[in-house]
Amino acid sequence: MKKLSLIICSLALLFQANARTMEQSLNNQIYLKTPGNFSQTHQLRKGSDGALYSTTGQLPLIINQQTREENGTLYVTTTLEAQQDVWFNLQNSFALNGQMHNDCLFYMPGFWYRKNLRSPKEAPSFHTNDSWRVREDRLSVPLTGIFNEKDGNYHTVVRIDDFKTDALNSLKYGEAILTGETSIGYTGFENENGIATLVFGFPTHEAPRSYVRKLTLDPEVMMFQHLAPGETKVLKWEIKAGQAKDFSEFVEDVWNYSYDKFAPQVIEEMMSAEKAKEILSNFFVESYVNTDKLNYFSGVHMRTDDCASTGSVEVGFVGRVLLNAFNALEYGEANGRADLVEKANAVFDSYLQHGFTPNGFFREFIDYTHNVEPTELSIRRQSEGVFAIMHYLGYERKNKRRHPEWENKMKHILDAILKLQNEDGSFPRKFDDSYAIVDVSGGSTPSATLPLVMAYTYFKDKKYLDAAKSTGSYLEKELISKSDYFSSTLDANCEDKEASLYAATATYYLALATKGAERKHYADLTKKAGYFALSWYYMWDVPFAKGQMLGDVDFKSRGWGNVSVENNHIDVFIFEFGDVIEWLATEYNEPRFSQFAEVIRTSMLQLMPVGNSMYDIGKVGYYPEVVQHTNWDYGKNGKGFYNDIFAPGWTVASLWELLSPKRAENYLTTNYRR
Repeated sequence: MKKLSLIICSLALLFQANARTMEQSLNNQIYLKTPGNFSQTHQLRKGSDGALYSTTGQLPLIINQQTREENGTLYVTTTLEAQQDVWFNLQNSFALNGQMHNDCLFYMPGFWYRKNLRSPKEAPSFHTNDSWRVREDRLSVPLTGIFNEKDGNYHTVVRIDDFKTDALNSLKYGEAILTGETSIGYTGFENENGIATLVFGFPTHEAPRSYVRKLTLDPEVMMFQHLAPGETKVLKWEIKAGQAKDFSEFVEDVWNYSYDKFAPQVIEEMMSAEKAKEILSNFFVESYVNTDKLNYFSGVHMRTDDCASTGSVEVGFVGRVLLNAFNALEYGEANGRADLVEKANAVFDSYLQHGFTPNGFFREFIDYTHNVEPTELSIRRQSEGVFAIMHYLGYERKNKRRHPEWENKMKHILDAILKLQNEDGSFPRKFDDSYAIVDVSGGSTPSATLPLVMAYTYFKDKKYLDAAKSTGSYLEKELISKSDYFSSTLDANCEDKEASLYAATATYYLALATKGAERKHYADLTKKAGYFALSWYYMWDVPFAKGQMLGDVDFKSRGWGNVSVENNHIDVFIFEFGDVIEWLATEYNEPRFSQFAEVIRTSMLQLMPVGNSMYDIGKVGYYPEVVQHTNWDYGKNGKGFYNDIFAPGWTVASLWELLSPKRAENYLTTNYRR
């Protein structure tokens, strides 16, 4: 009780201090532009009547700013009323007095974590600059947070709006007048003479660089919104002060606050899981390829407009051919689809005969069209292949069918994988068939935890559980305790969603496989990592301009996850994380988790290509991958569209797992008798 009282007193003193200083820390300026001319900057001062006045001359608009401080939160409402045609960009800054920039870590959900130092200099990071402002639709919540590592104080600013409109950008950099009305502003942080400062405003202003495509930084861009005479614009922000013991608790606090603020709702009248699987199963039919070596579902590197098979097959990552085979088998037998059962068994049989390297690893990727097969292997693809086969073996054994050859193959590959495990429990990210290490990074380690726990359950061999627990120790020490989730995805080196999602799923598996205090410990780790994974998922619906396909079909971004710092688009990567969230909701009596899980389930089915709603996809059930929701492209098309190349192999597998609840719990509680 004494400790609790001290914490309450500390928070009270913090809020009192901020109550005295928050409004005084707020500064404003406005940029005004007339067509064909460079903008003019006006510093603003607040009068006793709440109006903002230029310190340098008369303004062509009336600006009124109302502020209210309550319980450590400053509510800011700014109203602009044009007296003549005006093109403006309003900037606000909130200096955190006494908070040194070098003592702080920074957070923009789904885009910026700590200092983004895991990301290369070609992407937004401290490698390039220590001050950044970005357009709001890059973020899963239009919010910036600053956390002081030394004293635990934090501040956030969040934009409050209906977010209904957007306008096309006339230029990618420099000063540009928007082609119409937008709801999108900007948010970020700045080093002002050593003091950490929140910066935010309207409309978009990205600096010092704008991120336009993978590893491509453009110059600064500032947009200007037009107001006609007599027209008004109302802008609202909330600046909140708080305290947390570490960055992890800070992210948890901000996620809960954001969830309560935005209260994302399920997408009504969405199709059932049964209907969704029926549509997705067409992928198993049309993507199937039979060769004299491997039979497979072609699901990578294909065009969205025709979805033609490309001759490429991939075990894990974006191909997921073996997991798709298992899903096709299970679904085919449950629904009397002999065609799917035949195709699935053909895939498994061909991989048993032709799917392994000389040393017994999976052949990860083969391009039959160009006769290319890289020699580089990865712990992630290998693990995802074993994961799929362990599901297959478990399913077959339940149906009184045994596959001793597959069992021996899995024991061999698991033992080969264990040879790669480091003393700290980690696995190298990439290697070759002779065990030579290509990439020492441990970011992909949690992908190995899942099949190791499954192998322990299936083979009753404790060495697999011991190895899995060793990965858990590494995850706790190097990722979860440091709030540093990185490089789980194979096509980027940066902070990414999949690292935290895989970490949460890995510790979830370990919790399911253990008891008592050990189980509770893994559950707590799952919760910590889970908040970081959740932070990548959108709580709001970003607006689109007319003519942008996603806006034209009324797409809602809530429940979709951003991908990584390098790859700034949203997708349906979820797999078993829906189960993890539901499990956490029960374990910790946290209804937000289960509510948001349902938002994700309904929202991720929005772009199902079927019938008269194909959403610019060439074939039924080939679910889209690169959904470009902000001013960024993966190479083609830009906001409101997809990239022209996609990989439905993993999107179908991800949604299928989302629609197949409690797979891990069912697997790990089954007694696979000899």
